[in-house]
Amino acid sequence: MRLPLAFDWATIWDNRSVLLHGLWLTVEVSFFGIVGALVIGVVLGAARAAWLPVVSQVAAVYVDVIRNTPFLAQLFMLYCALPAISAHLQLSGFRTAWISVAIWGGAFNTENFRAGFEAVPKRFHEAALALGFGRLATFVHVTLPIGGRIALPSSINTFVSVTKNTSLMTAIAFAELTSVARSISASNFRDVEMLTTVGVTYLLLVWGLSAGLRFLEGQIGIPENAR
Repeated sequence: MRLPLAFDWATIWDNRSVLLHGLWLTVEVSFFGIVGALVIGVVLGAARAAWLPVVSQVAAVYVDVIRNTPFLAQLFMLYCALPAISAHLQLSGFRTAWISVAIWGGAFNTENFRAGFEAVPKRFHEAALALGFGRLATFVHVTLPIGGRIALPSSINTFVSVTKNTSLMTAIAFAELTSVARSISASNFRDVEMLTTVGVTYLLLVWGLSAGLRFLEGQIGIPENAR
């Protein structure tokens, strides 16, 4: 009978600098991915809510394609297929990482913000137009502040998923936290310690992100009785 190995804390401590570097890359990719997903969601969500010709239809196709295909297939398309089409389309591991999660998150945020913008009462738009605001000014000063707050709760879930999806960058050998941990365990066979480190770190990272976004929601969110 094979006895289980004792948990070796020294393995984590001895590789702390490499793990921290992997964590930093994970945080960087998550940050740029979240910002990108937010921008895509707001722009395309507004286009779909306003039924802009062509742009709205293109956005709908983008949403359907991204939401109904595996994320790994999208990742490999960016990292492997694009360079095969043209050498000028070759992306670094870091750019592939954050662009892929931004595109993925943007598809979900497009629908989040579309629903939020469409939930803004029409009387608010009518009041803005009556005051002399144009369509763009009405969106900036009325639709975006109110609809963005309505879309915030569902967007929080998307941002959390964007962060967790960074762990899949190990598939392209990008040296984020999961990839680094797997490389270490491949050399010393301490899978339990490394996978535990990855799991606990992502748990703390997601908890922190969720807590910060929930706090923001509490500060700027629209009360239920005011909707």
